[in-house]
Amino acid sequence: MTGTSVIFWIVALLTVGSAAAVVFSKNLIYSAVALLFSLLGVAGLYVFLWADFIAVTQILIYVGGILVLIIFGIMLTHRITNVQLSHSSIQQGVGGVIVLVIFGGLSAMILNAPWHRSPAMEPLGTVREIGRMLMIDYLLPFEVASILLLAALMGAALLSRKVD
Repeated sequence: MTGTSVIFWIVALLTVGSAAAVVFSKNLIYSAVALLFSLLGVAGLYVFLWADFIAVTQILIYVGGILVLIIFGIMLTHRITNVQLSHSSIQQGVGGVIVLVIFGGLSAMILNAPWHRSPAMEPLGTVREIGRMLMIDYLLPFEVASILLLAALMGAALLSRKVD
């Protein structure tokens, strides 16, 4: 086993373990911190796929933006300590069976697929082409999306203000 394989398995186990901690944690703050590690692990997996632009985008948007908004939402919520957030559900058994069936089907597909193996070659210039498309070909939709996100952020800040 090479060093790259060891690092891959560490990142994969970190991602899956922290995702499980997000789901099974009864504390909302612990769940948000576990989500941080899960999102960073997904970005690490993107690096192993040579999708460097998507990895950086994952960190900037999901970790830097979405997760910070989730943590601010938790911190700004009034009386969060008095609310029972985790309720037991009578549907957990049915959900567990469905998850096991889906996991079994995916495992069977992965094990029975005829995988084509070829030597991996690093792609050339992924970021340059994406940057050219964002800043030249699709500049107007990119800017419209950024203005829309800015308006949504301002609306969220306005709605979270305490009204006297």
